[in-house]
Amino acid sequence: MDNKATSSSPRIIPRPEHTISRANISEQARKVLYRLHDAGYAAFLVGGGVRDILLGLRPKDFDVATNATPEQVKDLFRNCRLIGRRFRLAHVFFGRDIIEVATFRGHHSQAEHVEDGLMHEGMLLRDNVYGTLEEDAWRRDFSVNALYYNIADFSLVDYTDGMSDLQQQRLRMIGDPMVRCQEDPVRMLRAIRFAAKLGFSLDDSVVHAIEQHRTRLQAVPPARLFDELLKLFLKGHALRTYELLRQYNLLAVLFPAVDHLLKQADAFADQFIRQALINTDQRIAQEKPVNPAFLFAAMLWGPLLHAVNVLRQQKMSPIQAMQVASGDVLEEQAQVIALPKRFRLPIREIWAGQSRLEKRQGRRAHWFMEQPRFRAAYDFLLLRQQAGETGLEEICEWWTHFQTANEHERKQMTQTRRHPSHKPPKLPDTNEA
Repeated sequence: MDNKATSSSPRIIPRPEHTISRANISEQARKVLYRLHDAGYAAFLVGGGVRDILLGLRPKDFDVATNATPEQVKDLFRNCRLIGRRFRLAHVFFGRDIIEVATFRGHHSQAEHVEDGLMHEGMLLRDNVYGTLEEDAWRRDFSVNALYYNIADFSLVDYTDGMSDLQQQRLRMIGDPMVRCQEDPVRMLRAIRFAAKLGFSLDDSVVHAIEQHRTRLQAVPPARLFDELLKLFLKGHALRTYELLRQYNLLAVLFPAVDHLLKQADAFADQFIRQALINTDQRIAQEKPVNPAFLFAAMLWGPLLHAVNVLRQQKMSPIQAMQVASGDVLEEQAQVIALPKRFRLPIREIWAGQSRLEKRQGRRAHWFMEQPRFRAAYDFLLLRQQAGETGLEEICEWWTHFQTANEHERKQMTQTRRHPSHKPPKLPDTNEA
């Protein structure tokens, strides 16, 4: 940790010199702040809530930092539950809304017991060490996330020059990025996520740390990487995230098979992923749900097609090649990012559904349209056309009309594979499964 952590004086920004108003803070967060303050504890709004208000954005979450221990917080709030093993937190519930309250953290080197600050090969495994406001500020990841709004006098407390970085739209890691990324390699993904969300540039020191430590992500448990991946791609900035992951060679660690195709200049694989992520961002902007299974099916479509082609060259039947390739591609990816079983089957069904959509005679079309994964398979087909795959216009138009046709028209369509002339459909957004 940087020595400044124990020797710096904060910059205090009084209320007239910043743009945060209590009106910008949710009623629930204000209640937590004031109850802590009234009980004699320090109470600060911190993190993304402060950062986003200062940037003119609307925060989705409000986090509170205090010198009260989790047990003391729980004594103040009947609607409180303590969570966490690596670092104990208090969650105060207001219906579906949760205000997270964290006790000021100290540095892990101050742990009185070995189990309080556990390290393994430079990676921090456990971090139950309490400290002061100053220590807490220097323990945070990025300077723009280390601005504290003091409910006592409505001032901002800035130990890490975060306000300057905010104004310069720069994402700078607190302390030595080489050490911080070694302690927790996921910080590299957080850097990408914040850069994509805020439109900020990465400080040169952060870029250098990513270049040196990106392979350390391979030591992160696959289940944790799955959770981080959802944060990366399901926050409304998926396309920019993808571009940054490629720019800093992190995609090679997270999706090695995809990166291999892209480095072979597979233009369609790149365009297909981009279109899927554009649609994902559009759905999130419209507050529509996004199925992670659809997202993974799109990301891995290129490697799947490559694997199928290899097996077909070995004289394997199309159906068998698809079945074997699906299993192989998902298993290989799961070695890096865990794919829960509840998503693996839908992914395979979306892929298998592409060939089923081609079989439209007799009762097959009626049967498939009644299946749970039909809509996801259909949306995936439309995505393929949107991304520029040729030869799909007729089948996309056919299925679009079939879904709205009456029984007589459907019977005629499945007998003749023809349907009344109508304008090509306006392709809807995807991921509706």
